[in-house]
Amino acid sequence: MKISFQRDNGALDELIDQILAMCDIHHPEIIREMVISALKTGQENDYLADLKMLRTTMKEMRYTSKLFGPYRDRKKVTIFGSARTEPEDPVYQKCVTFSRQLVRLGYMVITGGGPGIMQAGNEGAGAENSFAVNIRLPFEQETNPVMQNSPNVITYKYFFNRKVAFLKEAEAVALFPGGFGTLDEAMETLTLMQTGKNPPIPLILIDDDDGSYWGPWFELIKVTMLQRGMISGLDMSLFTITRDPFEAAQVIHDFYRVYHSSRWVDSQLVIRLNKQLHAEQVSILASEFSEIIEKGSQLRVTAALPEEYDQPDLLDLPRLVFRFNRSNYGLLKAFLRRLNSF
Repeated sequence: MKISFQRDNGALDELIDQILAMCDIHHPEIIREMVISALKTGQENDYLADLKMLRTTMKEMRYTSKLFGPYRDRKKVTIFGSARTEPEDPVYQKCVTFSRQLVRLGYMVITGGGPGIMQAGNEGAGAENSFAVNIRLPFEQETNPVMQNSPNVITYKYFFNRKVAFLKEAEAVALFPGGFGTLDEAMETLTLMQTGKNPPIPLILIDDDDGSYWGPWFELIKVTMLQRGMISGLDMSLFTITRDPFEAAQVIHDFYRVYHSSRWVDSQLVIRLNKQLHAEQVSILASEFSEIIEKGSQLRVTAALPEEYDQPDLLDLPRLVFRFNRSNYGLLKAFLRRLNSF
């Protein structure tokens, strides 16, 4: 039998509808497509290892949504850094201070759930304000003592699912000195923001007191990428380097002073705000950042667009809407900083 996403499957469509009705499903049309997709996969792929991967991915992402869903109204910061940093290390204590300050400002913390900087992040925030997004590894990754008895722990089999959780659920990313994994997360976050595949968020690189970790990294970026034209100067605005944990927390907090969040609706960029802007302020933004607004488009204030009704908790926020040129996300970050100055 050939299975279609269209409703031309006869008795199969009727059977799926009956199952969905029995299970009291939310948004049954979306779930129906997921069921159809699973059935089509079973028809098209007889390679058992692939099917096992798809099955586990679905299970892990389902539980991710279940775990984070009740905390949707609280902003969260993902913290990365070395699993090998000892508690007596000044960087460990700096991370404790940073995460403690985040909680004072109303944020929650997401870490990888292991030792080192991950444990420091959970320690400073406390288990009640933390998540541990762990990974099955043969070393280093036992859940740290702070989170061992917390319900806010998830352990992934696949790194790619874990990476989705780290960014999907976070309103900011903070990176302390670390190894390959830390650099991987730094470059991945930069790449996703530079290409617009992740909404603009603060990316904070928190250094040793002598600047000996992120300082050389910054020089490498300037010499090997910027000077050779492989990135632009505006890409430097995608991240912030600081040695001060209080400054790091304040940079994050200030980013959400007026700006709330954003999403795409077809070709329009919708920027949701924590407060309404005056007409004069909108005019200033349009004048100072005309370069990122496509010709023929205007920066306009609107209520929620019909396509945004899939996020009912955000419907009451005022919006700025325009067609962004999608080519200069560094300048978009500057636009948001200017927006937050009002």
